[in-house]
Amino acid sequence: MSYGLSTQTARRFAFFHCCFALAALAAFGEALAQANPRAVGELPTLAPMIEAVSPAVVNIAVTSSLRRTGQTPQDELLRRFFDFEGPPNEREREIEGAGSGVIVDAENGYILTNHHVIANADKITVTLLENRSLTARVVGTDESSDLAVLQVDPANLKSVPFGDSSTLRVGDYVVAIGNPFGFTNSVTSGIVSALGRSGLNSSAFEDFIQTDASINPGNSGGALVNLKGELVGINSAIISRTGGNVGIGFSIPVNMVRAIMEQLIATGTVRRGLLGVQIRDVSPGTAETFGLPDNSGALVAVVNPDSAAERAGIQIEDVIVSINGKRLRDSGSLRNAIGLLPPGEEVTVGFIRNGREQTVKAVLGELETQPRITAVQPEAQEPALDAVFEGAEIVDNTGADSVPGLLVARVAPDSPAADRGLVPGDVITKVNRVRVRTLEEAIPIMEDARAIILEVQRGSRSRLVLMR
Repeated sequence: MSYGLSTQTARRFAFFHCCFALAALAAFGEALAQANPRAVGELPTLAPMIEAVSPAVVNIAVTSSLRRTGQTPQDELLRRFFDFEGPPNEREREIEGAGSGVIVDAENGYILTNHHVIANADKITVTLLENRSLTARVVGTDESSDLAVLQVDPANLKSVPFGDSSTLRVGDYVVAIGNPFGFTNSVTSGIVSALGRSGLNSSAFEDFIQTDASINPGNSGGALVNLKGELVGINSAIISRTGGNVGIGFSIPVNMVRAIMEQLIATGTVRRGLLGVQIRDVSPGTAETFGLPDNSGALVAVVNPDSAAERAGIQIEDVIVSINGKRLRDSGSLRNAIGLLPPGEEVTVGFIRNGREQTVKAVLGELETQPRITAVQPEAQEPALDAVFEGAEIVDNTGADSVPGLLVARVAPDSPAADRGLVPGDVITKVNRVRVRTLEEAIPIMEDARAIILEVQRGSRSRLVLMR
């Protein structure tokens, strides 16, 4: 096939293509050398590592009972043609599911898997690589992190050693082992595509490793290992329009897994720390308004009464940038950092206030069923400037005893103003950190702003409302 290249150009192209291929092969060979695999003939292979790890990856078969009440087509036939009226037909149907698991403690028979693999299970059967089947019991499960710990008879088990997911870098080689579509102990390889992914489930604690190693239905709960054969993640989810692999898979990092597992083994449940703030991601417009060096961190929009944050002196408009010295990417990473710590833990919170970074100590409360640490996602569409107060009637707050600012007199239901949390009686005291008393003062501030952030007083407390 010709592309109109001269012979000389074609030769150069072929030469550089060959060099690139050799460089890629050399890089992969170097990674393999670091993993110290054996060679078969003169070709590198991952077979020794796979052979060592595979016995620790198990198939999990789940049986659940579904009870349904109602008329079947047969019941309707009897009623219509034979004048038969029986009691409501209550029937029970067994549902079977399958997934994967990883033996992480052979001595005690502990197996890690996903919560969604064993949720509502009546019976759990674990099948080993050697085709031995064992009945498992649930030690503990945590829906928020999608993790569960099972236990089986510990006789003659092999486990996989834990790695350190904090050392992973984008581009590191990884291998996924599991049971996709029921094909036992299937192995796929790829690289770490990204780290710290979140947003698949807004109510969950997420800090995913993204990988292009093929992950398919049935891989859930399986192992993601590095080239040393160390467990670095538990495979959990895929993004796909077809239900099959498209090169975007997600694994729960093993450092997060271990913290959850230890609590589940100790108590059967997970208790999470609570800072007591409502937070927003820092958009480019917000960073510009607050004079921040970048978009990292989490903007404090509300400080809950009598919370760890309030007792520590954290205020609205603070931008939290670190927990215990570890820098935060966004509001999701703050939520994970606090949620993985136990109640009563003292933490060092780093934040930026008025352009200056400082730290305070806070003793965490306990997260309730309805979490108080919430990461509110940015709006999908920003309203036009003249629609900033759309749906809200704003008037100057006059009167000798009134709070200086703009009074929200009325808010239309299902309006942008209502969606953003404004309610009648709110008093807007600042626009983009500038104190305002009249609409005349507020309008010039909003005209050229990339972001519009209101400080709103409600009763005796203040909060931030991001309008754009």
